[in-house]
Amino acid sequence: MAVASDVDESLIKTAEKTKKSSSSELALILALAKARAVSKRYPYSYVLGADQILECDGFFFDKPQTLNDARTQLIALRGRDHQLINSLVVVKDNQLQWQHTAIARLTMRNFSESFLDTYLAAVGDAILGSPGGYHLEGMGSQLFETIDGDYFTILGLPLLPLLAYLRQIHILAD
Repeated sequence: MAVASDVDESLIKTAEKTKKSSSSELALILALAKARAVSKRYPYSYVLGADQILECDGFFFDKPQTLNDARTQLIALRGRDHQLINSLVVVKDNQLQWQHTAIARLTMRNFSESFLDTYLAAVGDAILGSPGGYHLEGMGSQLFETIDGDYFTILGLPLLPLLAYLRQIHILAD
């Protein structure tokens, strides 16, 4: 079951940027804040919290609010390397049980304005839920020149380490 945490991410991001936290630290702090907020409402349950940060040359990208924002972000990433940092935590009774951080490195190709127009028209507002303004699935794969990292990490949930942990604590069968 998916439960929204109602955590104000912008407050945490502002505080952590002031502290000059790394992207990995920020992703972990956000994932933990979300999981703990939900854990308070569901005592005795295992709660998974996750967060993904897109970093390019020390700048963190947020989810675009509009298609124009997505265009701006994609143009800023065009022809450049960036990282997707994902942190997962499992909390039970508000206590951290497990954590994992994974990083994928991606290089966007130097795509044309024409391709960008076609891409944004095809994906529409669905793209607004993703930092950087892209989904690797479908037509979004055409934005990239190289990708170094786990597919599930790029999608936002490093699934294989999570499944291994769930087998370790006997929630899933070996």
